Amino acid sequence: MAWFTRQKPSLDSDGVPEDKKTVRTEGLWQKCDGCGQIIWRKTVEENINVCPKCDYHFRISAFDRLQLLFDDGVFQEHDAQMRSSDPLKFVDSKPYVQRLQDMEAATKLPDAVIAASGNLNGRKVQICALELKFIGGSMGAVVGEKITRAIERAMTERTPVIIISASGGARMQEGAISLMQLAKLSAALMQLDEAGLPYISVLTDPTTGGVTASFAMLGDLNIAEPGALIGFAGPRVIEQTIRQKLPDGFQRSEFLLEHGFLDAIVKRHEMKAYISDALGFFAG
Repeated sequence: MAWFTRQKPSLDSDGVPEDKKTVRTEGLWQKCDGCGQIIWRKTVEENINVCPKCDYHFRISAFDRLQLLFDDGVFQEHDAQMRSSDPLKFVDSKPYVQRLQDMEAATKLPDAVIAASGNLNGRKVQICALELKFIGGSMGAVVGEKITRAIERAMTERTPVIIISASGGARMQEGAISLMQLAKLSAALMQLDEAGLPYISVLTDPTTGGVTASFAMLGDLNIAEPGALIGFAGPRVIEQTIRQKLPDGFQRSEFLLEHGFLDAIVKRHEMKAYISDALGFFAG
């Protein structure tokens, strides 16, 4: 009667055998892309999404960036209801209209930029932050218009402009209308410069394509987070075109700083204080 004498597994209060219990850890840990270490997710979040071991900067949302820069995380959003149309009736794997609806449902944003105003260390500023998760942070008519309006508000209210870029470039689903935004934003920033108002460009991972070719590199001060990919075409495309191996770290912010394309690399913890000091310098 071995079956009778075999010890039965004990049950917990929920009636689950102890030898069948598992610990739910899914989503509690994450692997750092910089050092490869497995890190407690809450520790990363408390460190404003920077790896505590190697200082790798994880990507964060546009909303989180605004909360980090504005005093007490408080800001007023502008043009929040502005949405893209479908001028080309574009269809790839799905209709562009459907893609926009899906992106809005996923991100809770009407398009790839949040335009806001508020105080940064007591100074009134206009800040626009691109959302990478909305069709790769691509720039279409709405992104161009919202940033242009922010620049116009800055000229009316005599405030600085800060744009935080995270984008794959121009939005192909809007064709030439998207490309027109490069000239439109460049012209608006020229007017801001003529008005004697500062523009600080913050480049984050990644900033590429038409965004790099326009407003992202036109700041009075161009700064980037550590390790950010910044360029026009991606390194893989360049290698295939020129049939040469690119240098290590090519198109990363450290490489660009060394070759004179950036003014500074600023860690996320120090970004607000750095921008505040820079605006004080411009005001002086």
